[in-house]
Amino acid sequence: MRVEVSKYIVIDTEICHGKPTFKGTRIMVSDILELIAAGEPVENILRSYPSITTEMINEALRYAAKLARGERYVEFQVSA
Repeated sequence: MRVEVSKYIVIDTEICHGKPTFKGTRIMVSDILELIAAGEPVENILRSYPSITTEMINEALRYAAKLARGERYVEFQVSA
């Protein structure tokens, strides 16, 4: 099952065990958020992950903020 969470973030049960990833990649949103939290400059992240953009990183931050407030982008059930 694939759910488009936002313009740049998807959840696909076939990719990265259903963790949020950036659309068209196998880069998990949580990996980028962890780099930002560790103080890694965005320029370095973009160099290390050329398939993502500043806009995608900003979307990941918005996604994290919504989750921190207890909001959800989507709700879905995955069949076994």
